[in-house]
Amino acid sequence: MKIGIQLYSVRNRMAADPIDTIKKVAEAGYKHLEVANHDAYNDFGVGFGITAQQTKELLAETGVEVFGAHISPLADDTPFDEILEFHNEIGTKYITQAIDFFADKDELLRKTELYNRIGERCHKAGIQYLYHNHFHEFQCFDGVTVLELIMQNTDPDYVKIELDTYWACRGKQNPVEVMKKYGERIRLIHQKDFSKGYEDEMDLLSGLENSPIGMEEFESVIKKETFTEIGTGVLPIQDFIDAANKYCKCDYIVLEQDYSTHDEIDSIKISMESFKKFTGTEW
Repeated sequence: MKIGIQLYSVRNRMAADPIDTIKKVAEAGYKHLEVANHDAYNDFGVGFGITAQQTKELLAETGVEVFGAHISPLADDTPFDEILEFHNEIGTKYITQAIDFFADKDELLRKTELYNRIGERCHKAGIQYLYHNHFHEFQCFDGVTVLELIMQNTDPDYVKIELDTYWACRGKQNPVEVMKKYGERIRLIHQKDFSKGYEDEMDLLSGLENSPIGMEEFESVIKKETFTEIGTGVLPIQDFIDAANKYCKCDYIVLEQDYSTHDEIDSIKISMESFKKFTGTEW
């Protein structure tokens, strides 16, 4: 697997100067980028107002690629023709549902119909649609996890998984077992790390397994200090890499830093150096 970086890790710098930030990310040694665009109704590309032509010129200048994109909101009225045209032009392989919430099983099943429609449109454009998990996809409706219901009720050609191992752990899951279960339906791995000294707070799901978790509930249980630079925390990352290489069909493992006490560029540099001790990956 190639090692990528989710540009949400440098979101404040991106908001201030996206072109300079991508140059700095490339200078740090990252060559495989996953962008985060949370303004899809107004911006059809990588976010922050960069045009497709500017993006192509920047990628050519820096020698990096945009392999994936977190796009939101993703809904039936999202301007998909323009989004798919932009991402085909710059060579994006994956478009991902970054996050979603479900009040009950009926809403979840309605949303799986939406995911199928989105996935089909992406598929026809030569782009793979993915669902990216957090911890609450391991809550249950009628004894079945949200993630399993999504997988059961979507076309496996149209909807695949970007497995976030950090969030799976926080949802009381062993990511290795999740990889064994879903196998080649997992196409990307998201890798964060959990801070030393907070192990007793790893579990976010207990007591909420059968209760709807919305954005408010989600945000209320997140502590910034439980995120640390990747490779400096307590997660068994080598086990995750080995399992992904064995069971899944993943081209990339994507590093992501949700929160840090460091400057954003310094933070991703720390993660890069720390991640070099792991095997089974390539830069």
